[in-house]
Amino acid sequence: MLENLLIGGGLAFAAVLQPGPLQAFLVSRVTATGWRRTLPACLAPLISDIPIALLVLLVLGQLPVSAQHLLRAGGGVLLLYLAYGAIRQWRNPSAPEAERSAPRTLLDAVLVNVLNPHPYLGWALILGPAALAAWREHPARAVALVGSFYGTMISMLALFIVLIGTVRFLNPRVQRGLMGVSAIALAGLGLFLLGAGIRSIAGF
Repeated sequence: MLENLLIGGGLAFAAVLQPGPLQAFLVSRVTATGWRRTLPACLAPLISDIPIALLVLLVLGQLPVSAQHLLRAGGGVLLLYLAYGAIRQWRNPSAPEAERSAPRTLLDAVLVNVLNPHPYLGWALILGPAALAAWREHPARAVALVGSFYGTMISMLALFIVLIGTVRFLNPRVQRGLMGVSAIALAGLGLFLLGAGIRSIAGF
């Protein structure tokens, strides 16, 4: 159970720290309307991911277990690739993109996330296979993994919004440090999922 909580929380922690459309949206909305009005947008990933998760799990559930293990290993490779990108950004930090048009409602924030490819890749290659593997062990493990992921993500996005609104943008040194932590988390999770997928494929 603890393992699933750590995997879910670690994935969410790394995901929130990665620059993307949702983070750019949050920055633009806080700048335009303040953190209090932007705060409900932290729920956008939970709402937008429901149909994505159902679709991905329905498709994955029809695949042979060996194919699910292969996807799990592929998810580990994807995380290692993202870790590599995070390391590059850590070594050569650049200013975050905030010059995007600003949606004005939670619904618009949900649409921003639905049009973002990251949730689809995340569920297809990482969360989906991990959740199915946990479900086969015990349903409570899968619930713990998914609950930990979204609980951590919503909490961190809320903190992100408040921090931007109260201290504006974080000190560049702090930003760089957080990116380094994100890279380490992604690399560790990637190696874990890749190893777990390979062991399952080999029948260990």
